[in-house]
Amino acid sequence: MVQSEEILFPYEKIRDEQTELIKDILEAIKSRKSIIAHAPTGLGKTAAALSPVLKYAIDNDLHIFFLTSRHTQHKIAIETLREIKKLHGTKFDVADIIGKKWMCAVPNITTLFQNEFQEYCKNMKETKKCAYFINTRGSDQGNKITVPAKKTIEDLKLGIRSSEEIIDFCEKSELCPYEISIELAKKSKIIIADYFYVFGPHVSDVFLKKIEADLSKSIIIVDEAHNLPDRIRNLATNRLTSLMLKRAIKEAKKYGYSETLGYLVHVQDVLNELSRKLEENQGSGGFSKGGRFSKEIKITKEDFVDAINKEINYDDLVADIEFIAESVRETQKRSYIGGVARFFEHWRGETDSMKKGKKDKENNKVKIEKTDDEEGFARILKLEETKEGPLVTLSYTCLDPSVITGPVIANSHSCIFMSGTLTPTFMYRDLLGADNCIEKEYKSPFPHKNKLNLIVPRTTTKYEKRNIKQYEEIGKICADLANKIKGNVFLFFPSYKMRDSIYLYFMNLCRKTIFLEDPKMKKEEKLELLENFKKYKKAGAVLLGVTSGSFGEGIDMPGDLLQGVIVIGLPLGVPDLETRELIDYFDRKYKKGWEYGYLYPAFQKTLQNAGRCIRSETDRGVIVFLDERYVWPRYKNCFPDDHKMIIAKDYDKIISDFFEEEKKEEEKAE
Repeated sequence: MVQSEEILFPYEKIRDEQTELIKDILEAIKSRKSIIAHAPTGLGKTAAALSPVLKYAIDNDLHIFFLTSRHTQHKIAIETLREIKKLHGTKFDVADIIGKKWMCAVPNITTLFQNEFQEYCKNMKETKKCAYFINTRGSDQGNKITVPAKKTIEDLKLGIRSSEEIIDFCEKSELCPYEISIELAKKSKIIIADYFYVFGPHVSDVFLKKIEADLSKSIIIVDEAHNLPDRIRNLATNRLTSLMLKRAIKEAKKYGYSETLGYLVHVQDVLNELSRKLEENQGSGGFSKGGRFSKEIKITKEDFVDAINKEINYDDLVADIEFIAESVRETQKRSYIGGVARFFEHWRGETDSMKKGKKDKENNKVKIEKTDDEEGFARILKLEETKEGPLVTLSYTCLDPSVITGPVIANSHSCIFMSGTLTPTFMYRDLLGADNCIEKEYKSPFPHKNKLNLIVPRTTTKYEKRNIKQYEEIGKICADLANKIKGNVFLFFPSYKMRDSIYLYFMNLCRKTIFLEDPKMKKEEKLELLENFKKYKKAGAVLLGVTSGSFGEGIDMPGDLLQGVIVIGLPLGVPDLETRELIDYFDRKYKKGWEYGYLYPAFQKTLQNAGRCIRSETDRGVIVFLDERYVWPRYKNCFPDDHKMIIAKDYDKIISDFFEEEKKEEEKAE
């Protein structure tokens, strides 16, 4: 049993599964361990995690980081903490920090890429050109804050403020919202932030130093933790393309940097020379993720560095183009030369983030060992055919996120990883480097009778079986299912190209209004489309999207707004060189290359798609997995135990009975 004095629960009643999760979290933090918790939608993960961790952190003088990539989850965490304070009267401060670029008060700044923004911001501060920063910190570049900034901080500390409220406060006073948030974080018990502030290579050390936080005295809660491995891989991956070089050369010409221009032309020549290996058929050929023909080859760090050194010393080149990039940023926000310089820095592979942390069980100390900078990374050269002509890409690709996350986990007091799709838990333990952690799976709090999980093994999107006849059959079955399922239905396809091919056979058979997700849609357009879709909840509409698109995850459709999801095929990755490297790497490390590098990541996406439907204990809906491979043991075993899958080629009666049962229950309630 959980003792009431051990938690600060925000509500009067605790559900049974919440009690289990709270108990396991208490066990983890008391023993300085981490926990990986597969906790299905509706369990109340946020309240169950914050209530024991907050009480323990207050009693033991620890910090809490609540990390999530979704702005909506920031709001849920803030509301939960407000309820705790309201119910218990406990005193604690909270800081809510989103990405620095999204907090910036400079107009139109969000058009910059993240790395470009970081360089621009740094330059504006160093040259004392940012009025918002000067109004907050003064002009001496120190850590002190101005009198107006102090007053704003005191006003903000009167309540638990969201990042939006902080931005509004600061813009009225022409202060820097990010710097104000940093000051709030220094005095806060809980910091709500994005993953990269704690796990991001090249970011976390700077951030923790700024807010004066000690990782060993911090408990880290990671929400939607199934996203963390891919997010870290993306953050740790860097690329140089022939297009970037063309733009950098154009920039050097524009500002008259003739010496730098010569260096950049040399880099371009090196990239072209390396790409000739691919043209001479030394690389593997196939189709890239964008469906374009490409050739790829693995190269070494020295292949590129030695070729650069033939004309100019590699380190001297980096110093030169970094200096020139700063000069460019004094005139414009974006510098393409700076992008090239950043890649050169990362290509070295020398970073303090690549240290392996091992916790000594006997004395709870962490031993740090420097690892080989090639471990968990791959260097790949790719040549693609595009509409604009050949595109050469040189990438330093992160394969193993544990190289980055492992040391953070080892150095922290405890980490709590939670998500509704965190199975198999052992995979996330390995991918994150969470040694000696607790692994738990919890039951769904929703009645099983409210959800119909169907596998319809009548078609497949398997590559070698894709043809017009197959697409026609898929379109026919999808239309039939959409017509039989009451209300609104989402359809998720592996790709836009496949969606559009099947749509030709679907559109004339579906009797409902059809909405199509467009990859070029802006955020406002997506929200407008979703709001229009919701209006059809009685008459019924269908939205055709893709598994990895905007509507595949993070969209809540409670009540009767969505009553069906159809997942078409399996979104298995293109078996390009990066995918093969992933499979080979995890095969060597865990003997699970195919599972970790190929199958499980794709399957998690389908489960996320399916989760859009049932969002509360009263919601009802039909989930259909349309592909014959879902009945194959290696795929079927990927479904969580509580999914209760029904295999049916003939589904008419099953679906009609499901909705008939719903009708009977509604009549009883009346």
